[in-house]
Amino acid sequence: MEMMSQHFDVIVVGMGLSGLMAARTAVEMGEKTLIIGKGTGSLGLFSNTIDVLGTLPEGMKMADGLRFWIENHREHPYSKLDWERIEQALFSFRQLFDSQYPFQPIDHKNCLIPTGAGTYRPTYLVPPTMTAGTLSNKRKVLIVGFKGFKDFYSDYVADQLKCRAIVIPLSEFEGHEMSATAIARLMEKESFREALGRAVKKQVEGEFCVGFPALLGIRDPWIAKKHLEKIIGAEVFEIPILPPSIPGMRIFRRFKDWLIQRGVTFLLGHSASKTILHGKRCERIEVSHPPLSQFYSADRFVLATGRFLGGGLKGDEEKIVEPLFNLPVMQSKSRDDWFAKSFFGHHPIHGAGILTDSSFRPVDQKGEHLLENVWIAGSILAGHDCIEEKSREGIEIATGYWATKNAFQI
Repeated sequence: MEMMSQHFDVIVVGMGLSGLMAARTAVEMGEKTLIIGKGTGSLGLFSNTIDVLGTLPEGMKMADGLRFWIENHREHPYSKLDWERIEQALFSFRQLFDSQYPFQPIDHKNCLIPTGAGTYRPTYLVPPTMTAGTLSNKRKVLIVGFKGFKDFYSDYVADQLKCRAIVIPLSEFEGHEMSATAIARLMEKESFREALGRAVKKQVEGEFCVGFPALLGIRDPWIAKKHLEKIIGAEVFEIPILPPSIPGMRIFRRFKDWLIQRGVTFLLGHSASKTILHGKRCERIEVSHPPLSQFYSADRFVLATGRFLGGGLKGDEEKIVEPLFNLPVMQSKSRDDWFAKSFFGHHPIHGAGILTDSSFRPVDQKGEHLLENVWIAGSILAGHDCIEEKSREGIEIATGYWATKNAFQI
């Protein structure tokens, strides 16, 4: 059954970080906005901090490093911008979060934070629940794990980080499988934090910092952090763990609440199934939710569906395709060339994506515009390997912001 069409100034397809930034930017410009997405993409899986470019030499200022990177990577999405515009987009993202959970750079450089694998990884913007765990903090550390929780092994992490570990049993999960989400929800209860804090305090042996898996609540991690610190008598920090990412869920919830409060039509759990084109313009998209389907029209569209994980790109026996608009995908000529022979080598498939002009409108290999009122944002863009570069969130924030800005300036 087909329902009547609704019209918007802009429709954003994709609900990962780039799509959310696109919707936020449109709302701030006063535009009537619809955002559609099957799920949260990589945001709810991997995002804990904001990576902008993790391959910079240690100690280099992000502004200096990114300017140099842009000069030497002319096909990269960052090359369509400059540091000042990337910084403007990052500032817009940071403004969304209040003073209790701000994302901040440390001395405007990458910092090194511990991971659930017991290694340190570079990142740029860090929430306050993780700053005490950075490598620059040389104080004595205790790592806390939970008995039966399979996504974080405190003994292993502590062994790699050369510190001490303890494991705390959680009576709430006796006889039950414990999950990251369930523990995070318990962390929001004062009584649970009281009992946990007392159990940890008994085993502190002069440590100044206590590291927990990144589960300090979904809505108010700052309150959980300060409460535990008061009980334990040491500074508390979070360590990223295996998916799902509770910090990523916090980011998504903040965007969702903010957008809905400002009148955005928010269709989570839906996917765009078809587009209606007239020449080089998209007029409508179909959103299928069996047994119903509905068309939505708009003056502008932002495609932010991600790569393979989000369904923005799909691979078959011969090639990689973009399924919604059927846009050409920059890729290796043969499937045999998608992957390097070595697992740790550079895999060309990670650079596949949609070519665009400087405003993020899709173009073919000759630079000819394919669609006049569609803009592309996020990891679906060609010319980057965000995993190897450690640049995923930076690309998503910057291109989501500027693709939308450009859409209303052309």
